[in-house]
Amino acid sequence: MNLFKNILYVSEGAVSQEASIMRAVSLAENNQADLTVIDVIPIISAGIGLPRGSLISSKLQTAIVNERQKILEALIEPYKKRLHIRLDILVGTTFLEVIRVVLRNGHDLLIKPAENPSFIERLFGTNDMQLLRNCPCPVWLTRAKEKSKYKQILAAVDFDPDMPDTIEQDLNRQILELSGSLAFSDFASLHVIHAWNAPGEAMLRTWADDLQEASATYVEGIRSSHERAYNRLRQRLIERIGKDTSDYLSPEFHMRRGAAATVIPEIAKELHTDLVVMGTVARAGVMGLFIGNTAEFVLEQLQCSVLAVKPPGFVSPVHL
Repeated sequence: MNLFKNILYVSEGAVSQEASIMRAVSLAENNQADLTVIDVIPIISAGIGLPRGSLISSKLQTAIVNERQKILEALIEPYKKRLHIRLDILVGTTFLEVIRVVLRNGHDLLIKPAENPSFIERLFGTNDMQLLRNCPCPVWLTRAKEKSKYKQILAAVDFDPDMPDTIEQDLNRQILELSGSLAFSDFASLHVIHAWNAPGEAMLRTWADDLQEASATYVEGIRSSHERAYNRLRQRLIERIGKDTSDYLSPEFHMRRGAAATVIPEIAKELHTDLVVMGTVARAGVMGLFIGNTAEFVLEQLQCSVLAVKPPGFVSPVHL
């Protein structure tokens, strides 16, 4: 199944990206998709007192564009015989220009090496987080030491078992389809994680006569409802991809008690995960404007590649 038709690769000159461009090329080939490679450079002002667009700043801007063009051409040179790759250099704020390209050209996947800022212990930089928040298509941020083939893929799903939500179901479906397809093509192990919690347990201590029994009954009821919903999700995955494919993938389903912001990074570390596939918009809040708080905390702790998916109907606040 071809998941993508029009892939956009965003160059990140501050890090090594040979493995990342190789991943983009392979993905385009496997999906028979178009591939465009772009770079974004800031608007240049030649100095104090020289207005933007002056002769000196224009010449400097042109020189930088030409230099970046040569770098992009060298980056794709090994793949020219395998695939037609479009190149473009844009000028402006990186995340804004990238999102505008996605909107303008209808890209259905964005791949970019993570900025990996050296001054903090976080893989994703400012532009990365803005793309995760506001880009309408799935965003795949890769590590500098990206593997040509993943060994461990982790899909993080979320749902409220008492409130069936079509948007959440569709988002989980996208997450499972993408992670399953990538695990199949890379011969990787697929793990699915759902974190659950019993937030009302503490309140029982204020009014329950038999604290231990009431607490155990309450927690078990919450756990059981999540397990039933999780089993339904597992069954829908099997029905969608087919029993033969499911048997081949043998996905391992994990259900752990705790906050997702803690559980997901913990299990990603335990499994030595190469890629986490997850949703990035909160169940509550203003749809289309804010990344979910949980997703933000998770992303700040991950040290592996991430494929972030928006729910159907997401509208980017960035406009053409």
